[in-house]
Amino acid sequence: MNETVKTLLERRSIRKFQQKQIKEEELNVILEAGMYAPSGANQQSALFIVVQDAETIKKLSAMNAAILKKNIDPYYHAPTIILVLADKSKVTPVEDGSLALGNMFNAAASLGIGSCWIHRTRQMFETEEGRELLKKWGVAGDYVGVGSCILGYPDCEHPKAAPRKDNFVVRV
Repeated sequence: MNETVKTLLERRSIRKFQQKQIKEEELNVILEAGMYAPSGANQQSALFIVVQDAETIKKLSAMNAAILKKNIDPYYHAPTIILVLADKSKVTPVEDGSLALGNMFNAAASLGIGSCWIHRTRQMFETEEGRELLKKWGVAGDYVGVGSCILGYPDCEHPKAAPRKDNFVVRV
């Protein structure tokens, strides 16, 4: 089996991380993989916001947990968060952001870095607090939150794959 297919089949969501920041070179490879994801009409609507500052992560965690209505860290104490938003004026913003996230998860796995998709990014940046953060970060335009990619070195055993459901494929 070639290495790309092996990575695609073996990648799993990781929810426990070492409290050690990933290397800048690794982060750049992951971001580049996201930049090269397919996008509708090649409009490249996705926007990546990299957060590694502990205070900002704490703030984002509180915002996300408030939407979830639970007192937990929805980002699982990951040292890096990539918020993925997409320009609403483009033809396929949510699809573009989703493909970029997928590329980043697979690139991370190929480097031995754990990752997981975290929801509620859309709801977070629909709030006044979320819009104020975007403004503070210099993000202008009309964006929809697609999802978040958390990254870090795993601090757990590699999870086993769940069995695949029956009737996954219909051939016509």
